[in-house]
Amino acid sequence: MTTLPWAPRAAKTAERETRSECERGAAANFDGLARLYRWMEFFTFGPWLERCRFAFLDDLAGCRRGVVLGDGDGRFAARLLGTNAKIEIDAIDVSREMLRALVKRAGPDAARVRGFCADARERPPTQAPYDLVATHFFLDCLTDGEVRALAERMRGAVSADGVWVVSEFAIPEGAFGRWMARPLVRLLYRAFGLLTGLAIRELPNHGAALRGAGFTLRRRRAFLRGLLVAELWRAD
Repeated sequence: MTTLPWAPRAAKTAERETRSECERGAAANFDGLARLYRWMEFFTFGPWLERCRFAFLDDLAGCRRGVVLGDGDGRFAARLLGTNAKIEIDAIDVSREMLRALVKRAGPDAARVRGFCADARERPPTQAPYDLVATHFFLDCLTDGEVRALAERMRGAVSADGVWVVSEFAIPEGAFGRWMARPLVRLLYRAFGLLTGLAIRELPNHGAALRGAGFTLRRRRAFLRGLLVAELWRAD
């Protein structure tokens, strides 16, 4: 199987694994957004989603094995690999094109990535125990029940001191939440429904799901008056 022209030599194995997994994976609804994803974010929220993703990077310096679920075009994975020379990650995404973008963005660090084109709700962890789970603007694509099931499964796949970093939209309390954040989130769901076929229309309660599965919230940062939140959870 030939390697794509842009794939660095060090990433050949990661690229082959990603392609092989994608050939067996489910149909991807987000493929058409892979090349536009970064620009869509920038023109809607400027740098704020990216700042939210990177909020706790400094806390992950000691991690050695991570699993990244639905990282989109791979900006978090690339930054994590670039700032932590010892970490290896499994990247799971239902979109073949998003995984290809992630491997490309990882550049010379792509040899430390294993890509799996699969539904994270169904694929069992293969390299447990992980000391890091990362979900950035991914849990909002799931229902409450799906987030609970994922959290319970991942709790059994993390080490005793494992961490889970989360970036998500949120509806803050007060007038801003009622009159600005809630309508905006509804509009985003409708837009992504049209673009990808996403059927979800409301944010799940991921906090209750993680607490119920045995994780404790250690740190939290809010951006854009609470519309965006970055959280660091630790296994109990």
